[in-house]
Amino acid sequence: MSILNRLFNGDTKRVSKLEKVAEKVGALGPEMEKLSDEALKNKTAEFQKRYQEGETLDDLMVEAFATSREAAKRVIGEYPYPVQIMGAAVMHGGDIAEMKTGEGKTLTSTMAVYLNALSGEGVHVVTVNEYLAARDAEWMGQIYQFLGLSVGVNMRALTASEKRAAYACDIMYTTNSELGFDYLRDNMVTDKKDRVMRGLKTALVDEVDSILVDESRTPLIISGGAKKTANLYQTADRFVKSLKPSDYEIDEKTRQVRLTESGVGRAERSYKVKNLYDVEHSQLVHHITMALRANYIMQRDVEYVVADDEIVIVDQFTGRLMKGRAYSDGLHQAIEAKEGVKIKEETSTLATITYQNFFRLYDKLCGMTGTAKTEEEEFLSIYNMRVIEIPTNRPVVRVDHPDAIFATPEYKFLALVEEVKALHEKGQPVLVGTISVEVSEHIAQMLKKERIKHEVLNAKNHEREADIIKKAGQVGAVTIATNMAGRGTDIKLSAESKVLGGLAVLGSERHESRRIDNQLRGRSGRQGDPGFSRFYVSLKDSLMIRFGKETLLDSAFSSLEGEAIESKMVSKAIGNAQKRVEGQNFDVRKQLLEYDDVLRQQREIIYDLRNHILDNEDVHDIVKDMFTRVTDAVVNANVDGNGEVDPQSLAKGFEVLGFEEGSIKPEAFIGQANEEVKEKAFNYAWDFYDSKLEGIREQYAKFERNVVLRTIDRNWIDHIDTMSKLRDGIHLRSYAQGNPLQQYVQEGFDMFDDMSQNIAREIVFFAIKIKIERKEA
Repeated sequence: MSILNRLFNGDTKRVSKLEKVAEKVGALGPEMEKLSDEALKNKTAEFQKRYQEGETLDDLMVEAFATSREAAKRVIGEYPYPVQIMGAAVMHGGDIAEMKTGEGKTLTSTMAVYLNALSGEGVHVVTVNEYLAARDAEWMGQIYQFLGLSVGVNMRALTASEKRAAYACDIMYTTNSELGFDYLRDNMVTDKKDRVMRGLKTALVDEVDSILVDESRTPLIISGGAKKTANLYQTADRFVKSLKPSDYEIDEKTRQVRLTESGVGRAERSYKVKNLYDVEHSQLVHHITMALRANYIMQRDVEYVVADDEIVIVDQFTGRLMKGRAYSDGLHQAIEAKEGVKIKEETSTLATITYQNFFRLYDKLCGMTGTAKTEEEEFLSIYNMRVIEIPTNRPVVRVDHPDAIFATPEYKFLALVEEVKALHEKGQPVLVGTISVEVSEHIAQMLKKERIKHEVLNAKNHEREADIIKKAGQVGAVTIATNMAGRGTDIKLSAESKVLGGLAVLGSERHESRRIDNQLRGRSGRQGDPGFSRFYVSLKDSLMIRFGKETLLDSAFSSLEGEAIESKMVSKAIGNAQKRVEGQNFDVRKQLLEYDDVLRQQREIIYDLRNHILDNEDVHDIVKDMFTRVTDAVVNANVDGNGEVDPQSLAKGFEVLGFEEGSIKPEAFIGQANEEVKEKAFNYAWDFYDSKLEGIREQYAKFERNVVLRTIDRNWIDHIDTMSKLRDGIHLRSYAQGNPLQQYVQEGFDMFDDMSQNIAREIVFFAIKIKIERKEA
């Protein structure tokens, strides 16, 4: 097998090519070392000049990497290893570098970022949160600034002018959500000077699997225009809280809940309706469904927390609070009703895009992470990026113990606390990983009873994050953390801690994604440090209930008191459960992309049209095209059964369009071919409008432009809100052997066509009706 692997494994060939690049960069090291600071800084201007004169970034790569490497040594005292040069070369090639945790990905990225910033078109370094964006910009930004490049940070709280300044920098650090929202907002402005972005050239994504895979299940949505529905959610909440367990059923695997027959009967009596599922009651069904989900699926301190009298979502992958974000489709309002906090009014969708479609807008997309190989198929099919594993600088000596499996969560937590106690007594630092705020607080209470001093890092206590992480590798430190401590967190061990065995990582349960588990494990054993990891699993954990084999929950295991089981069968079942969830999540993301692709084509047409309007002072030609489209449609609509234009009904059609009664003479169109009628009708309508503007075209241009832009925006916003509702309801339709996606594509196309026709018609109607008064000077 090893011979076959060597023959057919493309990764091996790629790695040997990368090693050659690293050797070439390394060979320039002594030469760079001899340069003065001034001479090293001047390299940037030299590279930029060569690029403008026709050399490619590939031509400059080896020298630029060597320059950036030397600058890192002088400025922050860190000198990239050959494996880090290899990682940078992978990213420059538009692929993903998979580097084990602790291998210095942040420093690796600097070489690729510096090289791509030489084009002068801007590089966006994308991180999972603002804390990391600010930290990396300050830390690695010193290297770029030393080499004469500008560095900016894009934060949510910045003003438009501050954002514009950040985007104008050679290198900008930002979060994925802020980038996406800026893009949507830029395509809502009514004056080009209000845009903050300057094109999407190169994006380097840190923790690429988290951003492009995990978070891509949630589309970015900008909302507005409140609807008065708060009381409907309160009524639905009171109703579902009155239900008996027999009135509803929960599907644990899909996390869905629905009314049983008795529940439907109860709803019909409660709301005094004959048939709950009549079309006229669809809004009522929607509110009851959301109330059911809020009360029986969504868990407080797991999916969300209540803070300052509002519902704040907890990011399931990073454990961080997502302030300002809301669940869509009324679920947020249903949770607010459940928790008794003030209900924020529902809103309409003004703009939306998925992360998949946003990041595919970049000319070059690349990234890095410690865990992406399991998702390589997805990266290739959606983003056309390969995942290339980079060897570690030093061998990993961390020991990953088999899972300790228990019959119930109670036994599991008792055993975990016992292990923490034993490790704490000998002084070995411990990191306990949990997947929810609720579990982290439960373990904290148990440790408190045992009088074990500890720190808790979760979404409720994130302000002290840096301080807690700083101390987590010290002797005797016990840290309980949600997934927050899983990514981008470098826990530095003290010399004494290394002697005591390094960082012990104890997972309180398996996450639904193997990558998240591996991220937690990777907090220990960085750069050859000692350490170990072990997961504590119960057969009643949600992952096992949702996707484990039910035969595992039999009495043979349950009868074992608090003893741990090491069972290959159970471990295999856990792995299979995780694979099933990952497969299911991939299907969800794929489906989201397929649906968003319909909107993507439409969005590109509208955004291109908007940008053309914003970039041109005069849109008279666009209005002229709309006149052609509308007059052609009026003529086509008034063709009789013989395929000839009916002059009488055509005259009526023009009156509906805004012309005064009697202004169109039917006899003018008698006996003429359809194409001739279209030309005549257009000339009449266009001359009527154009003649109104005689002598004032220049002064009128800005007003005409605003009318066109506002009409497009108003119709587009209505359209995407309708598309959103169409998508939510498409699966509920009972098309005979129909494919919901095909129906959505067809109906979406028809709706877009109707919207385009409506925009043209509204603009033409306005143009015909407008009265222009000329004041004598």
